[in-house]
Amino acid sequence: MAKEISKLREVNLEAGKPLVDQAMKRLTFEIGHTRSMGCTVLKIIHGYGSSGTGGKIRTASRKYLTQLKSKGEIQDYIPGEAFSIFEEATRRAFSRCGDLRRDSDLDRYNNGVTFIVL
Repeated sequence: MAKEISKLREVNLEAGKPLVDQAMKRLTFEIGHTRSMGCTVLKIIHGYGSSGTGGKIRTASRKYLTQLKSKGEIQDYIPGEAFSIFEEATRRAFSRCGDLRRDSDLDRYNNGVTFIVL
């Protein structure tokens, strides 16, 4: 019996400490690649600027995702700090991707990650 492909994929955008424009190019690629793999949710790790200066990838990612959502290119995105069973957007995402229920960031209010619902 073939193993079922997970509908959740995770990508670390801050790996290698890229500049913001490099991270955004990678995000664009990863959204398309994730969709072509048949996954329904992409979890991105972008960090949150814990050094006190940073957080630029997080800010740019969420601005870009807002644009994609308004154009209908993604269904939604859920900031890690809002990824909770008490949030309607999270519960809607569960119906598209059951694997989200087992994600380690559920109810951890992690502002260093974002979930993209494709």
